Amino acid sequence: MDQGDVIRALREFVIERDWSQFHTPENLAKSISIEASELLENYQWNSEANLEQVQDELADVLTYCLLLADKLGMDPNEIVLEKLAKTQQKYPVEKARGRSDKYDQL
Repeated sequence: MDQGDVIRALREFVIERDWSQFHTPENLAKSISIEASELLENYQWNSEANLEQVQDELADVLTYCLLLADKLGMDPNEIVLEKLAKTQQKYPVEKARGRSDKYDQL
């Protein structure tokens, strides 16, 4: 199953339930943040998280990200690659390799 299949399945799921009316960009962005917090909660007290719960929360984050991109007419692959190109400029390999410093501290 490729990303196009996933987006089609998400669209069908939403249409069947008549949820498009609730999926404004604002609501989807809020949902991304909420689900990301639920993902982080799995690591709140230690690094040993239940991987099944992490998988479910990660799926929720990705679902809302894909729905938002779709709502805005953006291709997820394209926007990730565009951002990666910008980040590559900020973090050239010769300066950033093995370092976690912010780009303006390299």
